Amino acid sequence: MDFKEIIGNQDVKEYLLNSIKQNNILHSYLFLGTEGIGKLLIAKEFAKKILCLNDTKEECTCKSCTCFNGRNHPDFYLINESGENIKIDEIRSLTEKVIEKPIVSNRKVYIINDCEKMTTEAQNCLLKTLEEPPEFAVIILISSNENLILNTIKSRCMSIKLKNIEEKELLEYAKSVLGYENISKNLLKSFDGSIGKAIKLKDFKEKYENIDILISNIYKKDLIEILLEGKILYDKENIYDILDYIIVCLYSKIEENNKYINCIKYVNKCAERIRNNCNFDMCIDNLIFEIWEELNENSNRG
Repeated sequence: MDFKEIIGNQDVKEYLLNSIKQNNILHSYLFLGTEGIGKLLIAKEFAKKILCLNDTKEECTCKSCTCFNGRNHPDFYLINESGENIKIDEIRSLTEKVIEKPIVSNRKVYIINDCEKMTTEAQNCLLKTLEEPPEFAVIILISSNENLILNTIKSRCMSIKLKNIEEKELLEYAKSVLGYENISKNLLKSFDGSIGKAIKLKDFKEKYENIDILISNIYKKDLIEILLEGKILYDKENIYDILDYIIVCLYSKIEENNKYINCIKYVNKCAERIRNNCNFDMCIDNLIFEIWEELNENSNRG
């Protein structure tokens, strides 16, 4: 995949390309931004171009690019592609291999995906390599939560902040590539500028449309009827995404009635109760009741 095929963050892609053209490649980078906006894709393409033996060509067939495309480049290492916790043994292995000279290219590139999932011991183990890297090594860290990264790690990397993808670009991508049809404004906002989230929510599109209807009708119907319809929220595995979507729906109706903004605090309370292992069904029922009570003009609340 070439840079031009990756949507969004054109300024970042241009900066990385210019750094290669000007031979101004640093030893360590930290790519930051929302999960699912293409950080890993950009990092991999940057790595490919760093390793390329003939960077003047857009579609290069040099030995390095051929190896990279075949996923068997001896000078490229991708740690934690699947986003699991990173143990110290993986970082120890990196620090042992990093001093070995490149085989095919003039450099070696290491990408550590979701680097915030390194243990503190693993981060400290990596620190010495970041302080004194071999001249041919480039280490790219990727994170969606920089607060979990040690300041000593961050201070030794060039931080590159990637922006969320603009709604217009994301809408076009969702329709043309992901196969979405009739995307509502609320669903588009719930993507939060992330292709990853758009992909994740595709299988739940119908449920989210029903949630939209539930929130729109919650003040028009009897409480018992709303509680029954609210059972579509009984989804422990995806509940935090669902609660985020309810907040999007509530925000979209504030101009209609400013009481909707008061309902957001109930959603946040619900999320907190669930995190504290309160009874799940009761948390959802209580949320529905609190929103209904806030909005329903016939409520007897004092």
